[in-house]
Amino acid sequence: MKLLNIIMLAGVLTLAACEKTIESKPVVFDVFSTKTNGQSTATFKTTDTIVYQLSGNADIITFYSGAIGQRYAFRNRTTANGTPQLQFSSLRANGTQTNSIQLLISSDFKGVVAKSQTITGVITRDTAATNANIAAAGWTDISARATWSAGGITATASGIINLSDYAKQEKPVFIAFKYNAAAGSIQNKWTITNFSLNNLLEDNTIYTQANFAASNQSITNYGVNTPGLGWLSILDEKVNANKYAWVYTTGVGTAGSLVITGASTVATATASAEAWAIVGPVDLRKVTPDAGVGIKDITAKVASYTAATVYPVGNYKPTFVATNNTVDGTSAVVKEIPLTIIAP
Repeated sequence: MKLLNIIMLAGVLTLAACEKTIESKPVVFDVFSTKTNGQSTATFKTTDTIVYQLSGNADIITFYSGAIGQRYAFRNRTTANGTPQLQFSSLRANGTQTNSIQLLISSDFKGVVAKSQTITGVITRDTAATNANIAAAGWTDISARATWSAGGITATASGIINLSDYAKQEKPVFIAFKYNAAAGSIQNKWTITNFSLNNLLEDNTIYTQANFAASNQSITNYGVNTPGLGWLSILDEKVNANKYAWVYTTGVGTAGSLVITGASTVATATASAEAWAIVGPVDLRKVTPDAGVGIKDITAKVASYTAATVYPVGNYKPTFVATNNTVDGTSAVVKEIPLTIIAP
């Protein structure tokens, strides 16, 4: 009986030990800015190197420089009012058919319908259901807002297409290029390049929301990456018996293209051709959240940090976030160091 009591007591003590909360130690942290000679100051020339002197017991320190893309106040910002601007270049070749391309926008397209294959984990497009969604959606023709190629060998810039009227609806949109070719004559070839959809904010920052980047590629705004949207190229054989389709070439930045080539001779133009290239959904108010840089982890000892940021003349708010973490809690201190940057 005595042995049993000892075992039970040991079990209770073990359980109590397991339930003990591991509290994070309170963060003690301070920072100030200096020149390379150690002189403490908050005013620097654009040519100066800024050194931050750090002290305290923080396990992890993250630095927000205060420059565009690294502002602590915008670390959680994902939308902002601005001017959504669409632009691209087009080049028409082959044939003289008119009205063979349209630029369309929709806020109620339900998107691509996927279906499972017999191979586990492989998902493919349900073309018939997706075509049904395209047909059911309300598409507004905004072709007149763009300047289009009339032929030749040089691409034509569309000009900036303002989509503010659609941003006000506060609904994600899909943007499409629709190809329409008639039977009986040579059908146009269209090439679309330099596609970009951007949100221009009042402070003149520009955030790219869509281009020709695929979902496994990145759209980069001020050093912060987000996945590309990719494009849907689709046709319905009921209205495109010869299966002329948009060819989508992925690209980062201004690279990539959409190309469609219809019948190149009268003899092969035996049927009309309708084909779609669609990107979206896109929130026209979308911006990329600003991000900080980790300058210390739990294993490192950091007494000073030299910023690599190049600041134009102006006022900035570099911010340090110092934290101590455990599985049961976090202790954090945020320190803002206002700086004034002047000309040399």
